[in-house]
This record gives sequence, C-alpha cells and structure tokens, in this order.
Amino acid sequence: MSNPENEEQKQLADKEQLAQDAADKHPAKEMSRRDAVQLLASLPVAAMLSWPSAEHEKVSQYVANALRAAGEGVAYAPKFFTAAEYRTVRILADMIIPKDERSGSATDAGVPEFMDFTMNDRPGMQKWMRDGLAWLDAQSRSRFSKPFADASESQRQGILNDIAWPARAPAGMADGVSFFNRFRDLTSSGFWSSEMGVKDLKYMGNVFAPNWNGCPPEALRKLGVTYAKFDRNKLRLTPDAS
Repeated sequence: MSNPENEEQKQLADKEQLAQDAADKHPAKEMSRRDAVQLLASLPVAAMLSWPSAEHEKVSQYVANALRAAGEGVAYAPKFFTAAEYRTVRILADMIIPKDERSGSATDAGVPEFMDFTMNDRPGMQKWMRDGLAWLDAQSRSRFSKPFADASESQRQGILNDIAWPARAPAGMADGVSFFNRFRDLTSSGFWSSEMGVKDLKYMGNVFAPNWNGCPPEALRKLGVTYAKFDRNKLRLTPDAS
C-alpha cells in the first residue's frame, strides 16, 4: 500500500522539477500564473481530494447554491474561514487563476466556497490552510506593515514570486512554498472541476461524434505509427517502419 505522505512528497518534487524546467525555458520573463497552473495541472493534483462520486456531487451542488444565492444578493457566509481569512483566500485564488479572455476567475467559478466546504469536510487539511494564511499575513506585515489583503497588487506579487517557484525560492521560505503548493493545487482542483473550469478546458467528453476520421496524420508521424499495418486482433497500430 502506498504511503500518502511519500506520494505527496513525490508530487511536490515533480512539481518543483516542472517549475524549474519552465523557468529554464523562460529566462527573460515569468510565465503567467494561469500558464503555470495549467502546466502543473498535468499532474494528478485533483486526486489528492479523492472525492467519491456522491461527495463530488454534494460539493458541486453546494458551490452552485452558494453562487446562485450570491447572484440574488445573499453574500456567502464561510463556515470555516474567518472573515479576514476568507478575504485573503479570495484574493489569492484570483491571483492564481485570474479572469482572462477565455473564462472567469477562480472566485467566479466558486473556488473559495469549494475551499470552505473542503476545510469542513476534510478536517485534516485545516491546519496547513490556517497556518499558511497566517504565514502570508506575517510576511506582509514584516515587509509592508499591513496584512496581505491590504497590501498593493505589486506587494502581493512580490511575496508570491518568492514562493510560487519552489526551485527559485529564497532560503527560509520553505513554509510559504509548501503552503502555496497546496493552495494552488486546491485552487486548480476547485476551478477545473467546476462548470466554468470544464468549459475552460474545452472538454468534449460525453459528446456524440458522428464521424471519426482517425488520428490526424501529424499525430501519427509524431508517434511513429501508421494505419498501413493495423492489427485488427489486438486493435492497435504498428510502428512505422518507413
């Protein structure tokens, strides 16, 4: 049986390597935070939640009801987060997944409500979340004499730039790096499991395809296979010997 702690450490190491690779490829400028999250979303971050289907439906309905109520003028009242923490959560989530030309932001998708539900549903996650939010405020107070939520956009970005790329984090930032990794994972899990996030991914599952013309030629060439020798017994393509 796999050890959850070891698995989490392995995923963190993988994400650190991806972050370093991205930094090496983009030395002149940093990737946008949405690009970074989408890169890291290639890892099974959503698996950390292990939602059973019935529970996934429960949290989806919870978020949908909260967003519907907010649209009718009834502000969401967090069950776990304090008012100050919830303000920080909303700001940080939108810094990770901001609104762009393709879709809305993390808060538009109901990610803060998703997080609040998760904290109550998974008590084991509460400590790192609360400690991490306190770490952000402590950093901001130390640097700018104000909590993170009251800092300017550039001041907030300065803090995140120190913890968003594990391979480039300054010494003494390990706690912040660990928190940001987990918070980013939870943000991406909430966003891309939402109705808005599914549309953002342009997921085409469960859609009837009237015509199937096979794999595009350029993809076949990249894979090094060909339809010329299709194994009907094993239903697979064979390597292109040409």
